Amino acid sequence: MKRLSYVAATLMTVWMLQSCGGGNTGAKHDDAVDSANAVNKEAAPVDQNSSEFAVKAADAGMKEIQLGKIAQEKGVNPQVKAFGEQMVADHSKAADELKAIAASKNITLPDSVGEDYSKDIMDISKKTGRDFDKAYVDEMVKDHNDAVDLFQKASNDVTDPELKAFAAKTLPTLQAHQAHVKTLDSLLKKK
Repeated sequence: MKRLSYVAATLMTVWMLQSCGGGNTGAKHDDAVDSANAVNKEAAPVDQNSSEFAVKAADAGMKEIQLGKIAQEKGVNPQVKAFGEQMVADHSKAADELKAIAASKNITLPDSVGEDYSKDIMDISKKTGRDFDKAYVDEMVKDHNDAVDLFQKASNDVTDPELKAFAAKTLPTLQAHQAHVKTLDSLLKKK
């Protein structure tokens, strides 16, 4: 019976993805995070806390990558550009690892950032010059405080062993980002 429910949920997922514009094509949804959480709740590939962590981590990582790319283009301060480059490299590596874990467990991850993060990206990308640098660094401070909290909690509370290990392994990198961006924030405020 459980197998039949899984097959039905999978077929429903395929239908939902096709109706939104195509399964693995990277189709954008109104809110990819909500869609991924809904699929995971229905299919229950792992416990809900584990799948919610994976979705939040993927969403946050995509935001860091997109903003990092923008910072490399629009940043005025060379340290802001360098930090953006580091965000793209480190968060892309973590995203690839998370995608591999999620695929092995049939966890659906969002294919684009959620609405809240999309708005943040849009707002910051409209800025230029030092205003951009300040807005980007302010967002990175906030985001890395949130990410460290998320990954600390997951490394203690998530029950899926692979996701728990991923959180614990990634946490020191996020803490290093957090310290780096706080230093960068202090430097920008002195200018």
